[in-house]
Amino acid sequence: MKIKKFISASYLLLLVAVLSCNVKKYIPEDEFLYTGATLDVKTEEDIKGFKDVEEELESLLRPEPNSKILGMYVGLWAHYKGTKEKPGFINRFLNKKLGEEPVYFSQVTPSRTEDLILNRLENRGFFYSTATSEVTRKEKFASVSYSASISTPYKLTELVVARDSMEIDREIIALMDESLLEEGSRFDLNTLNAERTRIDSALKAKGYYNFNSDYLIFEADTNISDSARLFKLYLRMKRNVPTTGIIPYTIDSINVFPDYSIDENGQKIDTTYLDGKNFIQGEDVFKPRLLNDYILIQKGQRYNPKLSRLSSNRLSSIGNYKFVNLRYEALSTSDSLGHLKGSFYLSPMTKRSVRAELLAVSKSNNFAGPALNLVYRNRNLFKGGETLNLTGRIGYEFQIAGGEDRKGLQSLELGLSADLIFPRVIFFVPIKEKFSYSVPKTKMGLAAEYLSRSQLYNLNSVSANYGYFWNANKYAYHEINPISLNVVNLSKTSPEFEEILDENPFLRRSFEQNFIAGVNYNFNYNKLNDRFRTHGYFLGLGLDFAGNALNLIDKIGGNENGKILGLEYAQYGKVDLDLRYHLNISQNQAIATRLFAGFGFPFGNSGSLPYIKQYFSGGPNSVRAFRIRSIGPGTYRPEDFDVNSFFDQTGDVRIEGNIEYRFPIVSLLKGALFMDAGNIWLINENEALPGGKFTSDWWNQMAVGTGVGLRVDIEFFVIRMDLATPVRIPYLPEGERWGNSFDISSKTWRKENLIFNFAIGYPF
Repeated sequence: MKIKKFISASYLLLLVAVLSCNVKKYIPEDEFLYTGATLDVKTEEDIKGFKDVEEELESLLRPEPNSKILGMYVGLWAHYKGTKEKPGFINRFLNKKLGEEPVYFSQVTPSRTEDLILNRLENRGFFYSTATSEVTRKEKFASVSYSASISTPYKLTELVVARDSMEIDREIIALMDESLLEEGSRFDLNTLNAERTRIDSALKAKGYYNFNSDYLIFEADTNISDSARLFKLYLRMKRNVPTTGIIPYTIDSINVFPDYSIDENGQKIDTTYLDGKNFIQGEDVFKPRLLNDYILIQKGQRYNPKLSRLSSNRLSSIGNYKFVNLRYEALSTSDSLGHLKGSFYLSPMTKRSVRAELLAVSKSNNFAGPALNLVYRNRNLFKGGETLNLTGRIGYEFQIAGGEDRKGLQSLELGLSADLIFPRVIFFVPIKEKFSYSVPKTKMGLAAEYLSRSQLYNLNSVSANYGYFWNANKYAYHEINPISLNVVNLSKTSPEFEEILDENPFLRRSFEQNFIAGVNYNFNYNKLNDRFRTHGYFLGLGLDFAGNALNLIDKIGGNENGKILGLEYAQYGKVDLDLRYHLNISQNQAIATRLFAGFGFPFGNSGSLPYIKQYFSGGPNSVRAFRIRSIGPGTYRPEDFDVNSFFDQTGDVRIEGNIEYRFPIVSLLKGALFMDAGNIWLINENEALPGGKFTSDWWNQMAVGTGVGLRVDIEFFVIRMDLATPVRIPYLPEGERWGNSFDISSKTWRKENLIFNFAIGYPF
């Protein structure tokens, strides 16, 4: 074994040497390959906030040298091989995919970099600093070592604002209470620019429509002390600033064009005046009284960029408009006040649309098949921004690579749903919403589904819901359904499935409780989508409660038999918590983590959650080293368990954790290394599922898997392929759960331990 490791290491060292030699021999005689630069910064004292300054100085060490992989110039080697005379197909391909242009020392100007370092230091208040550089050449390679000696920075003693009789001067003086420039702060050009931007934004919010931050000038006086590095700062307005830039503006008129199109000429239009606004349209496309509620700016108000932006956001959130443009036009000005006309140009989307989606489904439990979705959408149904969605679905799955005992298994799914969305709150009493960011929407839904699993059962379900959803800001999303109804009917059960139900009374009860009536709420706080954010995180909370109102009605009626209208209803509470954290190492590298915990609490006449509300573990978005719905509950294992098991294993509790390192390979192809852990459990003891109850020993019953993945990332969607293998199997005896033989040469081992997952989108 040691000899094999020694040989492998020798081959690796030999490969490094060969590639390095190949690179060196291609470097022109009069050139040196640039290998990079270092920067040594020396300060006289500890300086607050100096880390940002160091990072800025490091960014000046240009150009970037050629990249290395395991110490080898792979990209540079591919470039040299691919640009030689008669390179051949393989070398041309490698150059196209991996090649990097060489970075020679002749492209580096150390004196120029020294000047840039000194310039940035002066901008940050470190006047009279020094910078030097030293070049090191060895064989055909060269590097640069920079050194910077940082002087004591200048610190602010006083900020003086020039006074005048104009209203804007009084406004600026009032804004100084929240100034970024505090006594004792270091001279910093970035802070001065940020202060000008802050004043500009604050003045615009007070109605100064044409004000510009360039109108402000800071002047520093450093001749106030002979013994210390101090400076006094003066803020004043530039000379010859136009009057239009330093007076506030009011909105004199507001025009709204609900059906705007640049292609329309000479159409007959009518004007409806409502609440100080002119609604200008031909035929009545959008009811003015409804559209008016989305607009926050009012006639006679001072110009306010925040209200203008929020008005545009609210109009866009209706979902009926392709473009929403708000334009202001200056009407007239005086020495102290300006006047504006605001116009909303709203360009509608196509009123009706039909979309067909043909899907290919592949699951880790060896089921695959096609699916077809047909979606019809009708926008602005009642001329108030309403949207009607009709969706039809048909899906067929069949088992591939099945065993003799499960041969011919297949699944047929039919579904039809209708959603009617109102872009406002619909309630039995009028509600004037107070949400400035976006308007809550009301959603009414009705759906019917038919599921046929050959050799097992048919499942029919009808659902209805009524609720509201809205964005509180760009990160926070809320959805609440005060009415959520589900009726489920199990029929045409096979003798085989009846035998399963007889052996598991809890499972039979989960199907028999076929009426679910309750309320649910979902909250998401998402800061994952900004790839330039170093720390991204997501919080998801789900609450679902059912049966309480029906139980109260049951008690008032004196029945207390757990049935309403002859239907047995379920009673439970359910809480889901989804936490995700992404550490973005660079724009293309990240460590993504997730922790999910879901708890269902059946009570009253329910011994377990209804079947359609239960949790499962395993599959492409769960523990990927186990087939879908093949883990748990707890340490339970079906007697006839094998890779072709069709029956789903479910539970009342689910806990999972995932970690994944994502990295680029070439172009659109990304890679991943991951590890997943999780399981499901039952709240109540079930004799048919020994080892399935949730206990304090839950952590010792986790399934663990690891693997590698490839992703084709095309911005707007991701094709994901993951190959995983289990490293901890919870249903094995204690002491034998950890470990895996990794006998890749064995066909049986590969069949049972290599799990391939194909999916669209990242798992978390």
